[in-house]
Amino acid sequence: MAELRQERLSGDDLGIVLLGLQRPGAKNALGRQLIQELQESLAELAEDRSVRVVIIHSLVPGVFCAGADLKERAGMNQEEATAFVQRLRAAFTALERLPMPTLAAIEGAALGGGLELTLACDLRVVGLASKLGLPETSLAIIPGAGGTQRLPRLIGRSSAKELIFTARRFGALEAKEYGIADRIAEEGKVLDAALALAREILPNGPIALRAAKEAIDAGLDENRNGGLRIEESCYAKVIPTSDRLEGLAAFREKRKPIYRGE
Repeated sequence: MAELRQERLSGDDLGIVLLGLQRPGAKNALGRQLIQELQESLAELAEDRSVRVVIIHSLVPGVFCAGADLKERAGMNQEEATAFVQRLRAAFTALERLPMPTLAAIEGAALGGGLELTLACDLRVVGLASKLGLPETSLAIIPGAGGTQRLPRLIGRSSAKELIFTARRFGALEAKEYGIADRIAEEGKVLDAALALAREILPNGPIALRAAKEAIDAGLDENRNGGLRIEESCYAKVIPTSDRLEGLAAFREKRKPIYRGE
């Protein structure tokens, strides 16, 4: 049985893709098969210009992702465990590098690798009853799928150290205070809230959204002058587009623009 379900929405939601985690017997724990399916789906989406927003969510009630599959991990030797963590890290990097905006709809537990998965997304919508955390140091390991790098870049060095050093779990409201959660939703309505956010993004120019994401992400790895050069380069990509002319025409004619990604 497939452990990841891809659903492409239609009608007014055309361009939104849902990636649903579905490992009910293992609380969506990240094992070999799920990671393989995730990598395959991400590789497909990365090349698809019709995809405008991707939402990762859970199809298993009460849990987003319990983290790495420790039962599977227990049967690995040292070399196999190292190779698996490298593959996990590569999958989350592929998610982070998707050219279109990505959202995580977090309902239930998102722990360890489950939280690291959401950190590789652009934005996070968190349910009020959710529990988040990076408990790796309590297991005598460290977050190994990007958590030590993405979390401090998101919330700052000291706050990231606090959460990783203590290995404690925290709720949605605290996640919002830290800056991990971008929006909070009532339990049972998290996917709806993520879809509402995606629908705010969807009408905007798809080439511009991709260029803005590239400028922000690449620029953060540079000093300010380097970042400004990246912004200039990304801006140059939108100048020759038909969408830019459509935006100007729509503004002049006082109507909604119709962007085609061209």
